[in-house]
Amino acid sequence: MTTYSAKKAEIEKKWIIVDAEGLVLGRLASIIALRLRGKHKPNFTPNMDCGDHVIVINADKVRLTGNKRDGDIFYWHTGYPGGIKQRSKGQILDGKYPERVVEKAVERMLPKGPLGRQVYSNLRVYAGTDHPHEAQKPEVLDVAAMNPKNKRG
Repeated sequence: MTTYSAKKAEIEKKWIIVDAEGLVLGRLASIIALRLRGKHKPNFTPNMDCGDHVIVINADKVRLTGNKRDGDIFYWHTGYPGGIKQRSKGQILDGKYPERVVEKAVERMLPKGPLGRQVYSNLRVYAGTDHPHEAQKPEVLDVAAMNPKNKRG
């Protein structure tokens, strides 16, 4: 018996839209990473990009549990002496690019390397409800209905 390995021509990619309003960030990111990777499909192949395209809307209305809004801090360095900078998740969500919190959460759940970068390119995150992907006819994925813990009021 041989192991099935999907070919590039056999892979069917769908478009999925997720409304992040009121959803818990970590739970949302894990579901999105699973869909991007293609692990929900029966013909999953580890070395191929067999996941779906995922569109996330209302990323600025995502919820954080506990003290993560103020406690989780993103650090970066400018390259100059004393150039360490920091910003909390709450500051980023209230700032100019709130979709970056969702993007980083999903990116860190994907594999590192060339395949992970290719899979990550199938993710589109928007802060509001508008998106330019209506022509692809995305299917709605109701993450809140999957588990009651996924949605916080």
